[in-house]
Amino acid sequence: MTAASPHAAERFRVLVPPLLDDAYSLAKWLCRDANDAEDIVQEAAVRALKALETTSVDRPKPWFLAIVRNAAVTWMARNRRKDLAFAGGLDDLDALAPGDGNAAADPEALLIAVQDGERLRRAMAALPPPLLEILILRDVNGLSYRDIAEAAGLPMGTVMSRLARARGALARSLKADP
Repeated sequence: MTAASPHAAERFRVLVPPLLDDAYSLAKWLCRDANDAEDIVQEAAVRALKALETTSVDRPKPWFLAIVRNAAVTWMARNRRKDLAFAGGLDDLDALAPGDGNAAADPEALLIAVQDGERLRRAMAALPPPLLEILILRDVNGLSYRDIAEAAGLPMGTVMSRLARARGALARSLKADP
């Protein structure tokens, strides 16, 4: 690999590091493995650095998450194992948890939160990948419909439809798993 130009390297340092947590979260949910997600994000960062040689970026978050998504798809096509299981923990749900994080003051509330978190994680993990991807981009990464459409390469109507289907499936799953 050739060294990036100083201009591209500087743009990379400004644009990419603030997005790494969102990138990791997306990659982890897509590939369902923490170590593999790190590899995917690293590959995406390399791709982003190369792209910054010639690309102008107006909206960094959807741009970089699109690169992460594509890197995850490529990685999974090459390395997908049939027995792959999600290896995440409850810390993966921090972005979804309401409140100020002080639930630990009440042990009973903490136990209920842990159980609810597990139910939510299982329900999300059971979603088909196209629905899970849109749900993560919207509800975890906080992207707008427009940004999701750009990152996923989908029409806005498809994004809205998949998000509605994902949320409906999630609600049905949570209702069925008391």
